[in-house]
Amino acid sequence: MNVILHLGLGSFHRAHQAVYLQALHERGDMRWVLAGGHIRPDMAETIAALQASGGAYTLETISPQGEHAYQRITSIQRVIGYTPDLAGLLAAGADPATKIISFTVTEAGYYLDAKNQLDLATFADLRADLDALRSGAPADRSRAWTIYGALTAVLRARKDAGAGPVTLMNCDNLRHNGERSRSGLLQYIAQLGDGELAVWVESHTTSPNAMVDRITPRPTPAVRERVFAATGIDDPAALMGESFIQWVIEDHFIAGRPTWENVGGEMVQSVQAYEEAKIRLLNAPHSCIAWAGTLVGYTYIHEGTLDPVIHQFAYDYVTDDVIPVLSPSPLDLATYRDVVLDRFANTAIADTNQRVAMDGFSKIPGFIAPTFRERLARNESIDSVAMLPALFLAYLQVWHRGGIAYTYQDQAMDPAVAHAICDAVDPVAAFCADLPLWGNLAGDARLVDAVRAASARVERFIHATRR
Repeated sequence: MNVILHLGLGSFHRAHQAVYLQALHERGDMRWVLAGGHIRPDMAETIAALQASGGAYTLETISPQGEHAYQRITSIQRVIGYTPDLAGLLAAGADPATKIISFTVTEAGYYLDAKNQLDLATFADLRADLDALRSGAPADRSRAWTIYGALTAVLRARKDAGAGPVTLMNCDNLRHNGERSRSGLLQYIAQLGDGELAVWVESHTTSPNAMVDRITPRPTPAVRERVFAATGIDDPAALMGESFIQWVIEDHFIAGRPTWENVGGEMVQSVQAYEEAKIRLLNAPHSCIAWAGTLVGYTYIHEGTLDPVIHQFAYDYVTDDVIPVLSPSPLDLATYRDVVLDRFANTAIADTNQRVAMDGFSKIPGFIAPTFRERLARNESIDSVAMLPALFLAYLQVWHRGGIAYTYQDQAMDPAVAHAICDAVDPVAAFCADLPLWGNLAGDARLVDAVRAASARVERFIHATRR
């Protein structure tokens, strides 16, 4: 039996990667199973429920037409409880049966700056992991591990056990996710000073790029209630997602892989075109709608998508500024745009602005700034794409005043910097001058002028629409 060890048993993994493996199991292909656990001491109730059920849970999916379906997922066959020293994950990672280590962290969890360098100076948790790995992780360590600290500990255990090569599979929205997470990991190991481990990682691991897609809101008590009503199973670990699902994976595995292509996975030589389409036509407008919706009092993504003004912001950004720079493409980008907006309008999903609005300080440089650079390089207008950072700046100013009705989470944000931007005499100029957000565009007069004009449009929109 071959094992995929997954770090992070959150909703997305259980609604996406686990579902593809479940599909193989249902076809009779049982050669691979999942094991997994958390690298942070959260989701304790869900993890306990999964342990009690042997890893099984119920997934509800809902189509844009409101069709509900229910599936029992049993592909996760070992749930590893969290301990501060990650002992269970280290043991699983050092098992020769483990051939793939996968992870879902979110973009900000990779701590990479605009030049793809680890930002050790800013993030104390990165430095704390280094200290723990140098000295041996203390037994009373209660805070979360970073992905680099956890992977380093697991791979060190695997090397020491002589367990053989393993693929490191990123399942996040980070652009060039395999390459960049691998670079961050090797930088981290270099900081640790473990040259022997670095050589081993270089020769015994691969890191394929991938594009993952399925909208998966945080589970609510209503999901558990619907699952019970439909199936008779009272499932504390139940979750829901949209019916749409996609996974495009670079076929670069060092120790074998499941035959995902038999159940809808797309194995390709390069994911770049798919990745760019997803990041710019889905992730960026998703955030646009969340920021805009929050500003005028909406709670859910579908509310903003169904608002004609917000819908037009997202539509114009994709149509005017993104599709031209991504063409030609192997995808029909106009159809992709329309499918995405249809998915966002699914009222049954009830995806919250809070979930989608998070991590703006990672999304501006990762999802949005590249379109500015490419449009400007072609001497083309940036009026439509400028609406996205203008919406985020307006959102940030409301956060600065304590006016966001929910807790805003942003791992890449330095709150002192964000408050200083909002307190500046000219917040637009200060925002556009921020180097981590904009890289070599920081302070560019064309950027400042476009965001200033867009900000004026945002203000008019807020005053006309505020609920």
